[in-house]
Amino acid sequence: MIDFKKMIENESIEDVLLHFAPIRSYPDIDRMYVRYNFDAVAKRDLLFCFQKLVEQGKLAKNDRGHAMKGPNWKEPKFVAEKKYGIS
Repeated sequence: MIDFKKMIENESIEDVLLHFAPIRSYPDIDRMYVRYNFDAVAKRDLLFCFQKLVEQGKLAKNDRGHAMKGPNWKEPKFVAEKKYGIS
């Protein structure tokens, strides 16, 4: 089971978005941050980071507006290390 609390507390917003945005909806990710790091949502850091990643080509949007891996996407280090129960 993935330890979302520790992940949100210890990893950068960018890395969390790079991992989850292609497989979960933005509202799901937003709810994780509301629960474990509300300031990131209240200060709109999550939204601005998501927009920055799209501009940089690390994330892209498909024709339905869903996030997907962009041409410059790279796997976050914590995912490669299989931290927090990620398999």
